[in-house]
Amino acid sequence: MSLESDIIRALRQVYDPEIPVNVYDLGLIYELNVDQDHNVYVQMTLTAPNCPMADYVVDEVQHAVEDVPGVVSVKVDLVFEPVWDKSRMSEEALVELGLDE
Repeated sequence: MSLESDIIRALRQVYDPEIPVNVYDLGLIYELNVDQDHNVYVQMTLTAPNCPMADYVVDEVQHAVEDVPGVVSVKVDLVFEPVWDKSRMSEEALVELGLDE
């Protein structure tokens, strides 16, 4: 397995507390870059800018990626442009939430 695959698997263990879908399949991860030295950059958003659990979700993403063996450092940037919408969700997430119609 590649380090990026391991990171994605870790991100799939992080859930928005208000939605029963992980942050990766929810489409909250806009960018994931792993450089040759195993430093990781994650650009992510939330379903809404005023999410009361913003700090919690960002911290959970940070810790999940840091805990992946081989990761040297992690930088997580929280952005709100472009605005998140359900078109970013995976098919699995759409089915889970009953939005697959």
